[in-house]
This record gives sequence, structure tokens and C-alpha cells, in this order.
Amino acid sequence: MDIEKENFKITKEPITDSQKKLVQQDYNTNVAFYVHLSEYNNSVREELIRRVEEVFFFAKGVDWKFDSFGIEKAGSRGTNILGYFIFRATNAKKLQDFFIQEFKDYKNALKITCSIAKYEKVEEQFFEIGVE
Repeated sequence: MDIEKENFKITKEPITDSQKKLVQQDYNTNVAFYVHLSEYNNSVREELIRRVEEVFFFAKGVDWKFDSFGIEKAGSRGTNILGYFIFRATNAKKLQDFFIQEFKDYKNALKITCSIAKYEKVEEQFFEIGVE
């Protein structure tokens, strides 16, 4: 069902080429990792970024998108120091394997916690607004 607004139209199907490029996958998988850290110092952030870059470098065959990365220091929301990474991927298992391979020998990690959530697209709408 299409909905007419004052100066734009909301549709269930993409009409323009720009809208067609925005079509999202029917299924999406989010992969989230916590790296529980034993300590935090100036070099921790750089080391975590280097290791994540290695995951990306080796994960050439994985369709993924990096969503976020950060470090929560102890006391911000809990007692643990956490490095967190959130990805979207179509092959979460392969990405998970690369991530574990790169972090399994990280001496500053107490443990790695992972969550893999699969989502199904329920609805998608498209519209364009002319801006003057």
C-alpha cells in the first residue's frame, strides 16, 4: 500500500535508482564481541584496533560491515574493562572464527564473549523528499 503525503510518496517498493541502492537484505546478522580486559593503559586501544584490522584484513571472503568499537572503562557501567566490537555480517561463523583466531593469544584478555543475532526484515518503505 502506497501512502501519499503532501510533497512525497511513501512506497513499499523502490522506484528510483537511488532507492534501489538502499534496499536492505531480507536477513541480517549482527555479531557482537566483548573482550574482557585485565587492564587498560594507553596502548590497549591501539592494540585492539590493530587486531580488529587483522580480522578485517583476513576476512576478505566475509560480507561484513563494521558498526562500532569502543572501550568501557571499569566503573562506567560495571566493574569490568570491556573492549566491544559490533559487526553486521552474512557469514557470521566465518567472521567469528577470524576474530577468535586473532584474539586467542591476546594476553590482556580475560575472556571473549560473543553474541550472534539474526534478524529478518519485516517491513521496508521508501520515499524521497525534494529539498530546495
